[in-house]
Amino acid sequence: MNPLETEEDLSASTTQSKINRILAACGDFPNLEALGQLATSGSGLVDDQIRRKAWPILLGYASRKQPDHVKNGTWQSSPRHKDEDQVRLDVERSFIYYPKTAFTHSNPDQSEQQLDRRKGELSAVITQVLRTYPALSYFQGFHDVVQVFLLVLGPDDAPAAVSRLSLLKIRDFMLPALSPSLAHLRLLPAILQAEDAGLRQHLSHVQPFFALGATLTLYAHDIEEYGDIARLFDFLLAHGAVVSVYFFAVIILSRRDELFDIEADDSDMLHFILSKIPKPLDLEALIARTMTVYRNHPPETLPFRAWSRVSPYSVLKTTQGDYQQQTLNDGMDFFEKQVSQLRREQFQDRAKATLWKYRRPAGRFGLAVFVGVVAFWLRRGGFESYAAVLLRRLWRAFG
Repeated sequence: MNPLETEEDLSASTTQSKINRILAACGDFPNLEALGQLATSGSGLVDDQIRRKAWPILLGYASRKQPDHVKNGTWQSSPRHKDEDQVRLDVERSFIYYPKTAFTHSNPDQSEQQLDRRKGELSAVITQVLRTYPALSYFQGFHDVVQVFLLVLGPDDAPAAVSRLSLLKIRDFMLPALSPSLAHLRLLPAILQAEDAGLRQHLSHVQPFFALGATLTLYAHDIEEYGDIARLFDFLLAHGAVVSVYFFAVIILSRRDELFDIEADDSDMLHFILSKIPKPLDLEALIARTMTVYRNHPPETLPFRAWSRVSPYSVLKTTQGDYQQQTLNDGMDFFEKQVSQLRREQFQDRAKATLWKYRRPAGRFGLAVFVGVVAFWLRRGGFESYAAVLLRRLWRAFG
């Protein structure tokens, strides 16, 4: 160390060295592996100027030509999306925490004008994505996620990023049912069991629904500091969707002592505590431990057959590996397969419930009639290939 160098000089030198490595990884032939490692390591991608180069690469669209509807604004003449009224209500509640620097108190009129402009831009980004892909279902909290992309990338570049995020990264949350989102939460007990069986047992009376709000919004609804949420997005964008669940598991693990101070049978209090993300978060320590837990207990090794129960079309599985190579059409294909799977599961649940209700009075003759009716409706609904499998299962179960 040069005795004339200060700690600030060394810190600046280290930061500049990292920026140079990030920019090199973002070159004409991006190095995704190196960029992912840099986004995960301390301080992530450093600042928004660098993120504007790196996030498009991490999302896989930096070198792709944008669709015409993104460039020429034809989405504005498209039919309204069914969820636009809810979007309007949520946008009015946006920008609560950040960016604080943009809306100063020195000029209240200007501050209000800036806030209104931001809300208008946010509404436009969300509406553009929903009208372009009308099959997507908006969820409350989506605006929290999108506002981060808007602030980092700006109103012109955010729609392309949010489109790929929606179809390839958080698609499960934008399906017409909640069950695919809940599948993410059901991995939590398995991760805890693998890392700390005692803590998992202590929480065994609490359903993991406490994590829904945080995981749906990629923690944007809970983290109040702009720098923190942008840094966390660096990490989450660099990895598959399942890493977000591991991150929540590590938050739980970090609260072990606090949770053991509460009786195991006090499920209401445990749920209340777990539903509140601690403030402030030691993001760097949590990210580092998340990667350790993930490496020690990868999804396919989790207990309770948790990973095998996840749909092959879920983002939990389709973002394992280099998902950046997937196209928006791939995302829509996965979406349609998930919708078909949901319809089959819902029909099967209704069929079993109906059959159970009438199983005794009808007897085997009634069962045969019911199975015939089920077969008719399955074929009418386009489930010919699924009909035989389901009906055999029903007959074995109740025949």
